[in-house]
Amino acid sequence: MKLYDAIVIGGGPVGSYVAYKLAEMGHGVVVLEQKERLGKRVCCTGIIGRECVSSFAVDDNVILRRVNSAKLFPPSGRWLKLWRRETQAYIIDRAAFDVAMASRAQHAGAEYRLNSLVSNIEVRDDRVRIEIAHQGLNLEARVVIIATGFGSPLRERLGLGSDFVIGAQAEVKTIGVNEVEVYFGQEIAPGFFAWLVPTSPQMARVGLLSRRSPDLYLKKLMSSLLAQGKIVSTEVELSYGGIQLKSLAKTYGERLIVVGGAAGQVKPTTGGGIYYGLLCADIAANKLHQALESDDLSARSLASYEREWKQKLGRELRIGYWARKLYERLSDQQINWIFDIIKSNGIDEALLKADDLSFDWHGEAILRLIGHKAVAKAIEMMKLP
Repeated sequence: MKLYDAIVIGGGPVGSYVAYKLAEMGHGVVVLEQKERLGKRVCCTGIIGRECVSSFAVDDNVILRRVNSAKLFPPSGRWLKLWRRETQAYIIDRAAFDVAMASRAQHAGAEYRLNSLVSNIEVRDDRVRIEIAHQGLNLEARVVIIATGFGSPLRERLGLGSDFVIGAQAEVKTIGVNEVEVYFGQEIAPGFFAWLVPTSPQMARVGLLSRRSPDLYLKKLMSSLLAQGKIVSTEVELSYGGIQLKSLAKTYGERLIVVGGAAGQVKPTTGGGIYYGLLCADIAANKLHQALESDDLSARSLASYEREWKQKLGRELRIGYWARKLYERLSDQQINWIFDIIKSNGIDEALLKADDLSFDWHGEAILRLIGHKAVAKAIEMMKLP
């Protein structure tokens, strides 16, 4: 039986990037993807920032639209507009992006096996054995990388935490929607938010996050948007996906590491996981290269992967998670109050003028927002923690 250097479970962008880096460095890599083809539709808004595009050489061919503004709607409807002269984010064709990342890995020498659902992982002293369901097939490698995202049957075995949210999304035809719109309120998306993101002329992605019944809330939102004349029809197919809001307590083990959505390397504020997942995939590939070269794939050796990714993202994830839990406690009246305070005190304009604040890094913006005297006083009056 062939012994690979690495088996990557999951052919999404994060798994493909790890495979690409390892193959480019000369390692024998196979990617196992449970779907029958790459690039199938996923529940993802597909918004990434400038840093992600430049850091990971995202191909122009997968970019649908460039974004430099957004309207934020509190329950009152008195919207707030955020605008910068320069492009802040990009809306991508997620299916094409997945295919492009996999193609990059394949050109570097990585092997892909589709329709390959992993049913068991057995870690041995000198290798890892992977069982593929319904095929009676086993594969072996020196190390395994789990990059399955949220919805994997390996979830229970990984001990993935229970703090998660479900997203629902649909592609809709639009009328006159030319910029990103974000909606807040307990009647719209309890504890979270909804979005209307234009992708091309007369087309957009509409969706939301919710801990319960996301389909019902999304249908209600689409009915409202139809009544406002923003979308053409509510007769559309919905897609669903889960997002882990908190990282795994441990993302490594003997001859094993976890990366991306499966590890909870996701922005707790927005649920965005592409950029953070790719950052951690880059760290993982470099650490695995060193471990493979030294033939030390012990948990002690691979622990450096977790130390490095937490050094880069740990503080950001902690602040984001705290802000997420705080927001979930707010009533619609309190959300309106905070929006009014932000607008009347010019806090939005001050944050937009700050060159050191980024689309991809929310922690500093959160700290400056709650550190503003008016907002801090409001939080104190609300008796929020």
